[in-house]
Amino acid sequence: MKLSISGNPDFGEAHLTLSPGERFRVVSGAMNTMDPHLGMRIRLLGGFFASLIRKVLGGVSLFITEYSSDQERTLTVAPELPGTLCQLKLEGGTLILTSGAFLGCSEGIRLRTIFGGFRAFFSGKGAFFIEASGTGDLLYGAYGAIIEHHLDGELIADNGHALAWEPSVDFKLTGMGGIKQTLFSGEGLVLRFSGRGKIWLQTRHLGATAGWLTGFCKG
Repeated sequence: MKLSISGNPDFGEAHLTLSPGERFRVVSGAMNTMDPHLGMRIRLLGGFFASLIRKVLGGVSLFITEYSSDQERTLTVAPELPGTLCQLKLEGGTLILTSGAFLGCSEGIRLRTIFGGFRAFFSGKGAFFIEASGTGDLLYGAYGAIIEHHLDGELIADNGHALAWEPSVDFKLTGMGGIKQTLFSGEGLVLRFSGRGKIWLQTRHLGATAGWLTGFCKG
């Protein structure tokens, strides 16, 4: 498989050329263009009941689209939001992604969902995270730019800016501090990271942008 990205850092798009027998999975609705002879199959991430619970409780899409090729054929995909698109080659490793960050992966990557706890319902990022593990290519996107942070200790990140992290990093969704700080600081719930490993952050927060635009939407 050949994979390249264009349009970064503002409007990233992935261009894929699938060889015979190769498969690539993307989130529902991510396809921009495709060869008309590509095979297409709709799959449920984690099975029907797990997918249904995830959709009802966390708002995460039920469906993953799997594209396959009998000859060398092309496909382009892109995330819903404008921003940077990142390609990561996993070689037996694991990455944890926040809801909405995952775009697609090759067939050597295993996907499962992680429940973020009941506080996650009020986080604005969904109640589930996605764990991607195995060997292959992984695509994920940010709203804005992606900043890679090497953690050795502790870090507090606004939950809207946390994008992905390595499993060696422990995380906990908590309030900003006491009740007063949580309710009136404007930060609400945050992710508290600890340990050693890489964290990827996005420079913009869709909820904050939507809140800013609300003041201009009158009618």
